[in-house]
Amino acid sequence: MKWTRRVGHLNAKAKWITLIAGTCLLLVLLLLLLPSHQVNQNKATWLWDASLIQSETEDIVSFSVSEGITTIFLQIQNEVQDEEYRHFVAAAHQQGISVHALDGRPEWAYEDGRRKGMELLSWLEEYNQASDPKEKFEGVQFDVEPYILRRWDNEQEQVVAEWSANVEVWKQEAKRQGLPFSAAVPFWLDSIPGPNRTDSESFSNWMIRNTDAIAVMAYRDSGKQMYELSKEELEQADALGKSVWIGMELGDTDEGEHLTFYAKSEQEMEDEALRAAKLGSSHSSFAGLAVHHYQAWVQKRTAMAKDEP
Repeated sequence: MKWTRRVGHLNAKAKWITLIAGTCLLLVLLLLLLPSHQVNQNKATWLWDASLIQSETEDIVSFSVSEGITTIFLQIQNEVQDEEYRHFVAAAHQQGISVHALDGRPEWAYEDGRRKGMELLSWLEEYNQASDPKEKFEGVQFDVEPYILRRWDNEQEQVVAEWSANVEVWKQEAKRQGLPFSAAVPFWLDSIPGPNRTDSESFSNWMIRNTDAIAVMAYRDSGKQMYELSKEELEQADALGKSVWIGMELGDTDEGEHLTFYAKSEQEMEDEALRAAKLGSSHSSFAGLAVHHYQAWVQKRTAMAKDEP
């Protein structure tokens, strides 16, 4: 009788073990079958020397396609004719690449600099109205960096007030034209108080609220650090339904090797870029990596090709 009870107990225990093992196996299979977390590998780049489009449009577009570039921030320069911009934008659009007008100077943050931003927007409206749909710029980005000027150290609060007032005016004009409006900002802007000093909002959060997207200049030679420096902005943009590009530096700089991938190997650069993209992709606001800048990128690829055996 005792033996019978013991056998029955063992049989029941074996059934439970089999059931648990089967359930675990099923969960593993389900996890394998479910689609993996999608990594957003879109890339943007800044093209500062617009004169390049006069003779290198096909090369720029071909390079952009090969590198997964989906957005180009193209500086507007008087030396480049409208027809040359139209040719380039149309060629980029044909390959699914969006082109945004780009410009800005440190002094544009000042009250007297508002006019310069409005001149850019006025030119952009005239250009787009005179262009076919395939030739139109699809957005505008302002790169205004007053913190490199002496006045930032002496009158930061006043500069923030003037800068934010300009942004509000530019934003409204871009909105009237139906253009997405973005800004390039340093990662440390989240440590600067916003213009509304009656609350605790940081200037980065204010900037995110008043743009459609920002590109965070989170320049480091580590994908994890790039992400960490952008994390607060990504979280803020998640809540606000806005977009954030994580900036990546490839150019030579005398500010420190830790800020750039200039001296890094191709494999290191690729691995860290992917790491930043994977971390960024956990945020709904992550737009992709913004690589600074096109010419540095081409030079790096060219140098790498020469080093190959």
